[in-house]
Amino acid sequence: MNRQDWFTGKRWGMFTHYLPVPAGDGAGDFCSAEDWNRRIDAFDTELLAKHLHEVGADYFCITIGQNSGHYNAPNAVYDELTGIVPSKCARRDLIHDIAVSLEPYGIDLWAYLPSGAPEHDLEAVEKLEWVNNDKLAPNKHQRLISFQKKWEAVIREWSLRWGKKVKGWWFDGCYYPEDMYLFSDEPNFTSFAAAARAGNPDAVIGFNRGLETPFLIQSQSDDYTSGEVGEQLPIPSQEDLDNLHGKKLHILSYLGKTWSAGQPRFPDELVIGYSKLILAKGGVITWDAPLERNGGIPEAYRRQMKALNEALK
Repeated sequence: MNRQDWFTGKRWGMFTHYLPVPAGDGAGDFCSAEDWNRRIDAFDTELLAKHLHEVGADYFCITIGQNSGHYNAPNAVYDELTGIVPSKCARRDLIHDIAVSLEPYGIDLWAYLPSGAPEHDLEAVEKLEWVNNDKLAPNKHQRLISFQKKWEAVIREWSLRWGKKVKGWWFDGCYYPEDMYLFSDEPNFTSFAAAARAGNPDAVIGFNRGLETPFLIQSQSDDYTSGEVGEQLPIPSQEDLDNLHGKKLHILSYLGKTWSAGQPRFPDELVIGYSKLILAKGGVITWDAPLERNGGIPEAYRRQMKALNEALK
């Protein structure tokens, strides 16, 4: 199968940061492992699937975890590598359960994961041998071979667990590819992607370099542009499109005040118009919105996404 075939008929999807702390933050230790398990156990995947069907999303992407070290699915490799007890990996496999609930509606599931260790879990950072290159001088950046091999093993465990239930991956924080991934020997983008595709060789993957390069294809292992944009909604140029070389144009931005927070910031006309523009250029667009604690989509966002879907019919 040509992985680009997955995009056939796809228009737009929803993304959410389902985390115990604000997206991108992760500081603080106010959520215990047991608190996190209770929250994951209370997540109504059938309600989420019903809402996604009502708004017309073609696919859905959810965070497995981010910087706090709490993850919404078990991972034996992660637990063995970090030795954290009690585990911050949820007992319930929320990713699996969401995929099962989405399947009757024909809505595909993507998973989000940072390319680095959970920054604010110091025990995990130490055990995984992670160093944040953001905090180092450019000439001191590290390749982090040992970390990368461990992180690939963690990713492979999840991928094998979920198999073809996960159709795509969006990897955040690949900010220094020249220092970490663009090598002929492993670890590199090829081995990174192979770990993510261990359970589903047809899964589409995007590696995010950051806001400055939303239309950049980083490697042959990318199937689509990571497309992260923030306050501004840029328009891809013809040169951007020419540089895709057969890969898919994809944009990711947020409907709210910021990632999965606040109320909708745009009038419907802007959301519809920008989405139509990206689709007209042959792309797909993913809009981030928050979820309520029970897994439902807040009414204000459901209303806006329904308006978007109706306009795209």
